[in-house]
Amino acid sequence: MPLSDLTQDSAVQASIVKDCDQLMTAHVSQKGGVSGMALKTAHRVVTGIGPTYIPGAIGRMLPSTLEVLEPIWQEALESGDPVAYLTTHRTRTADLLLSVTDHRIQYTSGPIIGVYNKLRKSVKDDVEAVVPQLADILARHHTQVLQSA
Repeated sequence: MPLSDLTQDSAVQASIVKDCDQLMTAHVSQKGGVSGMALKTAHRVVTGIGPTYIPGAIGRMLPSTLEVLEPIWQEALESGDPVAYLTTHRTRTADLLLSVTDHRIQYTSGPIIGVYNKLRKSVKDDVEAVVPQLADILARHHTQVLQSA
């Protein structure tokens, strides 16, 4: 089953969005140091736009994200342990994820562009850091959809 099938059921998609939003919020809150302050400030700016902005953005980008992850996800399934595979290939996974946001930011306006441009170079490490948890989210939902089919 392709990852894109996860967006066919609105309840599954909503659950993935919620899990990803919680993952992002937890990661930001755990960051320390100067980079943590910058990330927390950016998070406050974005959530200041509206409390549903981040979940909405995740939801809008989810179909494209699943599409670009599909090739590596299929490799991960063939390996027998998708979470371990994506974790081992976290740099490639992060590059794929960031390709979606890089493309999407071209069609965005307002303060989001400035925030994104300021953090883009440093955020790759943060994306790589959450790949194991993201892989777990995808694997859990993938398995649930397969079992319910």
